[in-house]
Parts: sequence; structure tokens; C-alpha cells
Amino acid sequence: MLNVRPIGFIVGILVVILGISMVLPLLADLYFQDQHWKIFAYSSFFTIVVGALLVLSCLNSFPTSFSIQQTFLLTVVIWFVLPIFGAIPFLIGWTNASFIDSFFEAMSGMTTTGATVFSGLDVFPEGLLLWRGLLQWFGGIGIIVVAVVFLPLLRVGGMQMFQMDSFSNFGQSLPKVKEIAQSVFLIYLALTCLAILAYLASGLRLFDSVVHAMTTISTGGFGNYDDSFANFPASTEYICVLFMIASSIPFIRYVQLSNGNFKAPLADSQIKTFLMILFFVVTILFLWLLVEQDFSTSFTLRKTLFNGVSILTGTGYSSDNYMLWGTFPFSLFLIIGLIGGCAGSTTCSIKVFRFQILFSAIMVQIKQMHYSRAVLATRYEGKKVSLDIISSVIAFFILFFVTLFIVTLALSLTGLDFVTSISGAVSTLANVGPGLGERIGPVGNYANLNSWAKLILIFSMFVGRLELMVVYVLFTLTFWRG
Repeated sequence: MLNVRPIGFIVGILVVILGISMVLPLLADLYFQDQHWKIFAYSSFFTIVVGALLVLSCLNSFPTSFSIQQTFLLTVVIWFVLPIFGAIPFLIGWTNASFIDSFFEAMSGMTTTGATVFSGLDVFPEGLLLWRGLLQWFGGIGIIVVAVVFLPLLRVGGMQMFQMDSFSNFGQSLPKVKEIAQSVFLIYLALTCLAILAYLASGLRLFDSVVHAMTTISTGGFGNYDDSFANFPASTEYICVLFMIASSIPFIRYVQLSNGNFKAPLADSQIKTFLMILFFVVTILFLWLLVEQDFSTSFTLRKTLFNGVSILTGTGYSSDNYMLWGTFPFSLFLIIGLIGGCAGSTTCSIKVFRFQILFSAIMVQIKQMHYSRAVLATRYEGKKVSLDIISSVIAFFILFFVTLFIVTLALSLTGLDFVTSISGAVSTLANVGPGLGERIGPVGNYANLNSWAKLILIFSMFVGRLELMVVYVLFTLTFWRG
């Protein structure tokens, strides 16, 4: 029988940490002399107490290792439970939001989606704005650890390609998890600090620099203003582009780089392909706007670079209403939102390496039709890719687009138009954030959607962030039978 007490112990510790972190927005409200600090005091106390009770109830079940069942369940429970407690400040605070809206915002934050149900961000208490940023920052570091440590072990969507030799044994995983998590966290923190300094140098105030640094490095996209980056200086946009790209690179490469291995990042075909896609997207958008729109060259370059990178990386910032650019950018943004960045980064969606493997497998099949007697193999970075990995990648693609179809259909059943339904499904399942169209586009938000639509989108964000199969496996009898 599955022992859930070790899972409860870990979740309890994380809930306590989340409660302690609420002290930071509390201090922010105190600094800005906003009485809203009391909300975070209540939220922090309640969260810490519940988390502590959970830890105490599972105290005799301190885990030294996890089975594969426990690992699946732990990953899912963490990403479901933490947003519930993260929603408390929205539920009882200044926003006075409903539970669904509060949970939507917290889930969007933790999954680094960046979709919001709130408007009037310009007059929000600073504590709430900081809390939104912290949720995304926590979600960013969390998903890196999951992608580097757990997903390869769980053999999800071809991620077993990145499994480290020392992680082949579940019974010895926890010490190594701590070591890798520590290294990744230091890199993550360093990038965040660099982003803060860069934003300060561009002219942003300290508070805005801190919040936007957290939501940039996490590729989350929560901003402090309704118009996102539209009124920021041009230098701020370019700085943001730099750090969005930096956050889309596998963080394990930064760890290798810090250890003196300068060749690893340069030799990574995933990084090269990602940069090539980025160059193509920005170039084609730039040429399109030069021809079709009456923009200056510098303005066109800045807006295409910023918004193209934002959508491709799944960050979700906007600096212009790209719905006015024409039908081609509309279609292009819908497509590139499904690509994402590199595996092992804070980015989301399908990921570049899966497209690389799929393309390689297709080319092998085409060649096999011409040379029927030849022995051909799908390769990635010069290495032969096993049939297990190819099957896993193909299964992921099928499941992703089936889920996309179902979510789109479900949203349409709630009364939403086709553009809102399909773009909402893409934006949440791929964890991009803003959708397309008038309702949920760059100048809108998800506030005016009905409760059923919001619940569907919450589910979409949740399964999308956890690579689908991690969640879906829990709905099979085989999993619970062991």
C-alpha cells in the first residue's frame, strides 16, 4: 500500500516555508505604510500553523528515499496544495476576490503562467504585487528542480534523455536532490540579483526592479502595472529580453559553466536550435511590421524583439497591443507559444528538444522510404535515441494536442468564442499567460470569464506545467495498484 506520510511531511515543510515567505510582503506593506500588512500577518500565521500540524502528524515518517509512486504523487500534490495557501492573501485581502479567482491567480503564479484575473494593478498594495512576484519566483525554481531531478526519473515525455547516472537509483536520490537543488538555486538567485541591478540601471524604482526581476527570471510575466512594459524605457525592454533568453537556457548548463566547463553550453544543440528559432521569429516579425505598419525601424525592432521573445519563452509580458499588428503576427504568436524554451529551464510548453527528436524521427522515416534496406537511427547530438524515448516524445505530442483540443472544446461549451477558447487553451496549457483576442489579449485579462471557464483554465495550467503525464498517471488504476 502506498505510504503517503512521507509526502505529507515534505508538503508540510513547504507549506511552512510558504507561510514564512509571506513575511516579505508584510514588511513591504509596513514600509509603504499600508494597513494591508495585517492580511499577510493573518495569512502567514494560518499557513504556518497548518503546515506545522501536517509536519507533526507525519514526524515519524521522515523520508530517506521515495518510490516512483511517491515521487509522482509528491510532485502533483505540491503543485496543487501550495497555490491553495498562496491564494489566501487574495481571498481575504484588498482584492476581496472569490475563491476561484484567488486560486486562479495563485495557480497562474506558481505555474509561472502569468494569466491574471485582476485589473487596477497600478493601485494594488505593494505587498500583494510582491506576493504575486514571489509566487512566480518560487514556481520557477521549483519547476527547474522538478525538470532536472524528477521528470527524467519519471520518464516523462522523453525527459529520461537528461537523466544523470547518479540518479538511476531512487533509493539514493534524496542526498543528490539536495546537492543539485542547492547549485541550481544559487544560479537562480544570482541571475535574479543581476536582473535587479540591471533594471535599476535602466531607471526602474527598486520595488519594480525586484518584482520584475523575479517574474522575468521565472519567465512568469506578472507585472506591477496593467499595461505591463508599455510605459517602461526602451533600455528596460532590452534588459528584459536578455534575461528572458538567459532563463530559457537549461540551468544545469550554468552549473557546469560555474564549475569551469565552458564547452557544455556551447555544444548544447537545444540552445543552438532555440536561438535559431528566436532569430527566425524576430526577423520575420520585423520584416512584416516594416512592410505592413507605419513604424520606425528602431521601434519595430524593439517591439518585435520584446514581444516575440516574451511569447516564445512563455513569459507573457507585453509592451504593445500586438493584436493590432495584423493576422500574420496573430497566427505566428499562437504557434510559437507552443514551442517554449529549453528543457531544464523556467520556460514552459512543449520544449525545443522534443521538436528536435520528432523532426529527426520524421527524417529517418523519409530516408527509410528511399533506402528500405538501410539501417537508420534517430539521433540527438550525435547519439542514438532509443525507441523508448521516441515513443515517449510521440506520446507526449499526442497527449498535448488531445488535451488542447479537449480544453478548447470545454471552453467553447462555457459560451466563449472560438478565438478566446483556442488562445486561452494554448496560453494556459503552454503556460504562456496572455491569450489572443479582445477579451484575454495583451490589453485584457481573464477577469470577465465565467467560473466554469476559469476552473477549466486552472486545470489546464496545472497539467501543462507538470508535463501532462505526471498528472494523468494518477487517474489510472495501474498507478494505485503499484
